[in-house]
Amino acid sequence: QVQLVESGGGLVQAGGSLRLSCAASGRTLSRYSMGWFRQAPGKGREFVAAITRSGGVTEYADSVKGRCTISRDNFKNTIDLQMNSLKPEDTAVYSCAASDYGITVVFSEYNYWGKGTQVTVSS
Repeated sequence: QVQLVESGGGLVQAGGSLRLSCAASGRTLSRYSMGWFRQAPGKGREFVAAITRSGGVTEYADSVKGRCTISRDNFKNTIDLQMNSLKPEDTAVYSCAASDYGITVVFSEYNYWGKGTQVTVSS
């Protein structure tokens, strides 16, 4: 198994930036495609970004495309999500997840999840 722990969330004003990190233990992250999802209060889980095992291919939700960048460091066993030009509608709990599948936007295809980190964007 792999354990995932997110960090980097917080309160930021609209237009600001945050960098979320996800640290893994138990197994090397290079075995997995990785993704970030978010869940706002009263809403379902939403795909944000994903990256292949090598980091060579990424995918983004339309709602964050051009504002977010997912990256990974397989030596450090970490995944990052750089978020710029944040909007109040980006407010949510952000979770990272590991998948045995190839890169995917489907949350049910992720095998391991972190507990999440809160991002709050004030207007």
